[in-house]
Amino acid sequence: MLKFVKGNLENIDNVQIYPMISLLIFFIFFVGLFYWVITAKKEHIREVSNIPLENNNLNEEEL
Repeated sequence: MLKFVKGNLENIDNVQIYPMISLLIFFIFFVGLFYWVITAKKEHIREVSNIPLENNNLNEEEL
């Protein structure tokens, strides 16, 4: 299986750039996510974390 993929990739010019681009996108995404988590308002985090509990209370009241 790998020899088929390797054979096709050898025919593409500058194929070595694709893994570097993928790594760069992956790294930028997680650095951005980490920055968002660090700078997120604690009030927003608390509000969003209580959403499942609020829905559960509503379901219990309907029964």
